[in-house]
Amino acid sequence: MSFKFSAAHSSRIKKSTKPPAFKRNSSSSSTFSSLPRRKPVQRSASKPENKDDEDEDLFGDRLDDVGLVKSLATDLTLRDVAQAIQYVRGRMWNPIPEQRTGMTSTRVAEVLNFRASLPPIVTVSHIQALLNSPTSVEREIAELIRGGAIRKIVVGGRGSMGEVLIMVRDLDDMIAKSGLEEDVRNKFLELLHEFPTAMKVSRSQLSEKDAKALMLAGFLTTATPGWTSSDVYSRPGDGMRGTMTSLNSISKAASGSLAAVGGEGAVHAAGGSGGGVKGPGFGEYSLALPTTGTFLKLLANARAHLLSLLSKSKFCEVPESLLRQRWDGGIAADDPASAARHSRGEFGVLPGRTRKWKQFHGMSFEWILGECVGAGMLEVFDTRSIGRGVRAL
Repeated sequence: MSFKFSAAHSSRIKKSTKPPAFKRNSSSSSTFSSLPRRKPVQRSASKPENKDDEDEDLFGDRLDDVGLVKSLATDLTLRDVAQAIQYVRGRMWNPIPEQRTGMTSTRVAEVLNFRASLPPIVTVSHIQALLNSPTSVEREIAELIRGGAIRKIVVGGRGSMGEVLIMVRDLDDMIAKSGLEEDVRNKFLELLHEFPTAMKVSRSQLSEKDAKALMLAGFLTTATPGWTSSDVYSRPGDGMRGTMTSLNSISKAASGSLAAVGGEGAVHAAGGSGGGVKGPGFGEYSLALPTTGTFLKLLANARAHLLSLLSKSKFCEVPESLLRQRWDGGIAADDPASAARHSRGEFGVLPGRTRKWKQFHGMSFEWILGECVGAGMLEVFDTRSIGRGVRAL
């Protein structure tokens, strides 16, 4: 027996004859190529986080309605319009929280200055929402205006929101603090007291210098007609109401002539500011109040925001307590549960971070609810089981 063997026969390295479990078609090899393939897991698409969805509607059905609430006033001592004006003015703003405001001292000063800059006015629709009888309210307002207790200011193009009331003593204080010259101030006050029901002032009753000073102070504006130039151009017959700038007259004019564009002074005749000059003593001024536009803009934005909060519900109706919570932004209340969360370090949403304080400067829920109800946007009804409910109209 020979003990001589070659290396080839004694080597233990052998080639595997079993085909690989997985082979890629590509020429490049990978470490994970021999691993078994698995079926990919189908994951549901993640929904984008929306802060508005945090306040989901907990009421999937309509609320019980046992009758409308006739008056929103919780103070049963309200008997007349003058008391209602003071009631509305005193409840427009919520007090600034003493602790955990989420606002710097500069921001707090801005909020207080903004509140002080607004005129002390109240809309007529809000007064009607507080008191039960709209007819008697209108009659009493007319009597108080004739008696010189209150004054009515109308801002054109704003509908019912543009009809506001102000106490005469508050108006006198505004004029006294306006910085006008003493003679101009005295003439204007005398004119207002002489004509308590007037909402316009004739140009012949004021000199041009005095009228300019009052306009710069914000107490007068140029009166505009009750119709606009768009009405004139849209209907041929309306050109006869104050100007001949109508389709009937323009269509007969030669192309390229001055008459084809309405003639000389067409813009001024249609209520604009150019193209002609009025003689002295012609026309009227409208009574106004400083920063009234800021007040109306704030009111319009607050109305729209409250309606958007109500539209989150399925039937556009929610309990009043839930709507109040949405308006406040879900901030921590002054109750034992909130105090316990605060002791654990859970501060929640601070007031300064909510839209109520950032955009509306702490406007109270009761005030904006009364404005929307008076304007016919909302109605308040009794549910008997969970208090009052609010419904969009």
